[in-house]
Amino acid sequence: MSHIDLPPLSRRSLDAVWHPCTQMQHHDQGVPLPAILRAQGAWLHDQDGKRYLDAISSWWVNLFGHSHPHIINAISEQLHTLDHIMLCGLTHEPVVQLSEQLAALTGNRLGHAFYGSDGASAVEIALKLSAQYWRNQGQAHKHRFVGLQQGYHGETLGALAVTDVPLFREHYDAQLATNYMAASPDLRQAAHPDEQQAVTQAALDSLETVLRQHTDIAAVILEPLVQCAAGMVMHAPAYLRGVRALCDRYQVHLILDEIAVGCGRTGRFFACEHADIWPDLLCLSKGITGGTLPLSVVLSSHTLYQGFYDPDLRRGFLHSHSYSGNPLACRAALATLELFRELPVFELQDALARELEPGLQDLATRHPNIRHLRRCGMIWAFDLDTGPMRHDHDAFARRFYRSALRYGLLLRPIANTVYIMPGYIWQSSETHHLLTGLHDLLKEYA
Repeated sequence: MSHIDLPPLSRRSLDAVWHPCTQMQHHDQGVPLPAILRAQGAWLHDQDGKRYLDAISSWWVNLFGHSHPHIINAISEQLHTLDHIMLCGLTHEPVVQLSEQLAALTGNRLGHAFYGSDGASAVEIALKLSAQYWRNQGQAHKHRFVGLQQGYHGETLGALAVTDVPLFREHYDAQLATNYMAASPDLRQAAHPDEQQAVTQAALDSLETVLRQHTDIAAVILEPLVQCAAGMVMHAPAYLRGVRALCDRYQVHLILDEIAVGCGRTGRFFACEHADIWPDLLCLSKGITGGTLPLSVVLSSHTLYQGFYDPDLRRGFLHSHSYSGNPLACRAALATLELFRELPVFELQDALARELEPGLQDLATRHPNIRHLRRCGMIWAFDLDTGPMRHDHDAFARRFYRSALRYGLLLRPIANTVYIMPGYIWQSSETHHLLTGLHDLLKEYA
C-alpha cells in the first residue's frame, strides 16, 4: 500500500498552519514551537519528551484537566450510537437532556437553549435575538447595544461591534455597527478597599447616562465579575445587581457573556449567581464540554422566547449552524455536568485555593514589581511592572510565555497581566510546580 512520508513536526513548514492571535513572523525568528503530542490531567507532553503544566486550562476550557476518562468514555459511547444529525426538523436525546439540565440549573428562569459552535457565535446569537425580539414587538428602533470599556466578546463582526479592545477592532471599524460604551467597573481604580463602592457606583452612573440619552438600545452586554481578555479586570457583584435594575428601568435586555466565567469558574456554576440576578440571555461555551469539543449555547428567558412564537416564519429566529447541538458535543457537556454532580467541585476548588493563595501572596511580597494580585474563584491575576519593556507589552507577553515554557509552565500573559486559570482538581504537586516555576521565572523581571 502506498503512503506519504512526512517529516517530523519540528521540521514542517511553520506557515502551513496560520496560528490564531499570532504574528507569524515571530515564529520565523528561531523560536521553537512546542509540538504537543498528548495531554493528560494538568500536563501537556511534547514530542521531545518535555512536559508543561497547563496553568491556563488551554484558553480556559479544560475544567477537569485533559482527557478526563469520564468525558472521553461518554464521547466514545455516543460515537457508536449517533455522531451527528441536523437539528433543524430533527432532534435527539443528548440535546434535549442538556437543554433541560441547563434550564434546571437556572431554576428554569432561562428555560430555552439555542446552540452554536463557539463563544463568538453565541454572542452573535444573543445580539440577534435581542434585536429581533424588539422588532417583533414593533420597536425596530431598538437595535443598538451597550458594552463596557475594555470589554471583549469575540472576533466576528457582530461580537467585535460590542468589544472595546483596539487591537482586535481597529482594522474592521468600517464594517462594524455603531454601539455605545459605558465605563468599566474595574476595581483596580480604587486606591483603597473603602473606595470600591464609589468605583462601582461611578460605573453604574456611566451606564445610566448612556441608557437615559439613547432610546435605540436593545440590550446591555457584559462579562459578569471578570472582564477576562481585558486583563482579568474584576468587579463587584453589586455592579451586576445595579445593571439588572437599570435594564429593568429602561426596558432593555441584559445579556451576560459567561463564556469564560461560567461553568464554575467563579466558584458558582453561573457567575451571575454571586449577585442573585438573572439575565434575559446568557452565553456559555469554553468549559461546557470540559475542553473536548466545540459547543456554545445561549439560554433565554421565557418572555424573550415567546416574542418569536408565531405562525409567521419570518417572526421566527432564522439562524443556524451546521453543527448546532451536535450529539457528540452535547454528550461531552452532559458528562461535564455529571462531574459537577458526582464530585465536590467547589470544595475541591476551595482546597486548591488554600494551597495556591498563600504561595501567590508570598510571591507578591517577594517581588515588588507585582501589582494588584487579585482572585475571583479559580481565576488569579497580577499585573507586572515590566521595567524597560513597559511600553511594549506585546514583546513582554511573548518573552514571558517563552520563558515560562523553559520552567515547564504554560502561561500566556495578556499584555502585562499574568493570570492563572487552573483545572478544578489539581494535585498538591502541581500547585508546587507552578509556585516554584513562577518564583524562578519572576527573578528575570525583578
